[in-house]
Amino acid sequence: MISRCEYCVIACAEAWRDNGEVLASPMGLIPSVGARLARATFSPDLLMTDGEAMLVGPDGTTEGWLPYRQHLALVTGGKRHVMMGASQIDRYGNQNISCIGEWERPTRQLLGVRGAPVNTLNNPVSYWVPRHSLRVFVERVDMVCGVGYDRAAGARHHRIPRVVSDLGVFDFETEDRSMRLASVHPGVTVEQIRQATGFALTIPDGVPHTREPTAAELRLIREVIDPKGLREREVRV
Repeated sequence: MISRCEYCVIACAEAWRDNGEVLASPMGLIPSVGARLARATFSPDLLMTDGEAMLVGPDGTTEGWLPYRQHLALVTGGKRHVMMGASQIDRYGNQNISCIGEWERPTRQLLGVRGAPVNTLNNPVSYWVPRHSLRVFVERVDMVCGVGYDRAAGARHHRIPRVVSDLGVFDFETEDRSMRLASVHPGVTVEQIRQATGFALTIPDGVPHTREPTAAELRLIREVIDPKGLREREVRV
C-alpha cells in the first residue's frame, strides 16, 4: 500500500523534473527524499550539496567542491531550485516565515525573513506544507518573505513551479498567476481542499490524482533513501 507521505515525496520530486543541471536545495525531510529520488531517477543532472561546501550524490558520496562564491553565482543566476516551507502562503504565492500578526507587534515570532526574498527573486522556488490548513493558506500573508507573482514584476528568474501539501499539488498556471489546484492526493477530495484553503482556488474540471510512484521508485524510497521510514513522521493522516 502506498502511504500519503509517499505521494507527497513523488509530488516533491516532480518539482525538479526536466530542470537539467541546477542546484537542488530541498528544505525539510519530505523535500529532501523527493530531491534525492529525482536525482536517482528522472533528473540525473541535478546537483546536490551536503549543506556546507561539497557536491554529493544521492548516497552522500562526495562528487565535487562548491565554494561559497560559486554557490552565490548559482543562486543569483537562476541555476538553483529551492523547495522551502511556508508558515503562510497566499493566492499569488507570497510566503511568510517571519511572524504572525502585525509586524510592529506580532503575536508570534517565527524564523525571520532569512534568504526568502533573494531566493524567490533570483531562482525558482517551490514550497512544501506538511499541514494544509486555513492558518497556512491565507488570503493575505502577515509579512511578505518569499515574493509572489503579484510583487515580482521584472524579476528575471522569479518562478514558483509548485506548492505541495499533505492534501494536494498546486501551481500558478492561470491567467492572473493565482494558485490553481493541479492534483489531489488519493484519499483526499476537492471539497476537503477547498474548505482548508483561506482563499478561492482556481479549480479546473476533472482534477487528477497525484501520480503513483513506480515499483522502482518505491524501492528506492523505502530501501535506499529512507529505510528508517522517517518520512512517515512528517505526514499524518
